[in-house]
Amino acid sequence: MEPHPGVFVSEASTDDWEPDPEVPGSEMHELVHADGVWAGLTRFTSVDGPVPWTPERREVALILEGSVRIEIADGDTLDLGVGDLFSLPPGVATTWHVTTPFQEMWVLASD
Repeated sequence: MEPHPGVFVSEASTDDWEPDPEVPGSEMHELVHADGVWAGLTRFTSVDGPVPWTPERREVALILEGSVRIEIADGDTLDLGVGDLFSLPPGVATTWHVTTPFQEMWVLASD
């Protein structure tokens, strides 16, 4: 919802979900896609194997529900759960092992 030009408001408990074309098997709720920033929520209610993800822009995310093990292409691994905040640089290939139900709030931003 945009109650004032450039001001966007939503709820983490939204029922307004759409399939995410960039992340197969997930759903997204977009808060804003303007001024070099794209932000919203992603959720997985079920997962069929690992999920590959390579952000095109800097990603900052907060885990709201569930957990995830993120394998980074160079061999490092992140084990994240509710309340964990993380950031990935653009162009880094990752593989996500999601425990459902899973929900995150994310922001993709240009430099």
